[in-house]
Amino acid sequence: MIYAKALGGALDHCLRTDSRVVVLGEDIADPYGGAFKVTRGLSTAYPDRVRATPVSEAAIVGMAAGLALGGFRPIAEIMFGDFLALCFDQVINHIAKYEAMYNRQVTCPVIIRTPSGGGRAYGPTHSQSLEKHFLGIPHLRVLAASLYHEPRETFEFFLAQGSPVLYIEHKLLYPMHMAAIQEGRVGECRVSLSGSGDVLPTVHLSPVPREDCSLTVLAYGYQAVLAQRAIQKLAVEKEIFAELLVPAQIAPIDWAPIEKSVAATGRLATVEEGTGGWSWGTEIAAGTGKRFFGRLRRPVEVLASEPTVIPSARQLERHMLMNADKVEKAIEECAA
Repeated sequence: MIYAKALGGALDHCLRTDSRVVVLGEDIADPYGGAFKVTRGLSTAYPDRVRATPVSEAAIVGMAAGLALGGFRPIAEIMFGDFLALCFDQVINHIAKYEAMYNRQVTCPVIIRTPSGGGRAYGPTHSQSLEKHFLGIPHLRVLAASLYHEPRETFEFFLAQGSPVLYIEHKLLYPMHMAAIQEGRVGECRVSLSGSGDVLPTVHLSPVPREDCSLTVLAYGYQAVLAQRAIQKLAVEKEIFAELLVPAQIAPIDWAPIEKSVAATGRLATVEEGTGGWSWGTEIAAGTGKRFFGRLRRPVEVLASEPTVIPSARQLERHMLMNADKVEKAIEECAA
């Protein structure tokens, strides 16, 4: 099943099994069904709980906060991740703070989901990956969709939590087929799952046993797809072996799987599509440097897009964003 269909099915499952769930967002009602057609059919099936809203991200998220405080479990869609900037205040000064401000007497379990990332030549205000601006906000979980984490399990996890969640969905994942993740294999890669605490498991993929890998690659979302392809290609063509870790939750970070892998490989590279500087990768690099001081075989490699505005021209966009060629070249250099 392609990711968009799996995600739509997950939302339908939430609405069908939990009467507290409401879905809000711009143009999500039928017949349009959302900009990427994820919500198609839901407003027809649940007309009172799937509602199109005015074009105001602050209003959408503010309404979701009120519903959450009132006992509902709102899922708010922001049509493009770039527009998260318009509801930043609602997220950091309200939704993320309520539980601590009121001494755990209330919770505000809002789920905000949004398409993110480039690759479609949508230009500078519809192609960004802005999740790094939400990392490190106390009491806010930031998760990234991947082909390796089943959406239904992900949203069941969300509904079991009392904390607010920002769920990032890279646009290029929507038409891609989900990977049937279980202990065993995906294509040429061996697969295992690990994690700790109340987080979704991190997926491990490697062409050979971890002890034979010379690099750990940490990537989320669509970048994990690029990294897996590069790792498989390098294994076949050049006998360069790396282990890929794909976390669902990118903040707060689950360090246990990272520590276990890096302890074996001695090298780490992070991959993200957001612009370089003050990013997820730099935070990982800082934490890894502290945990493995004096034991890393080389500095942590942080791969990110160029720190500039995303062009509208497709060729220029490809040059500016992190892409498959850059990932493959970096993995080969880091594993050498």
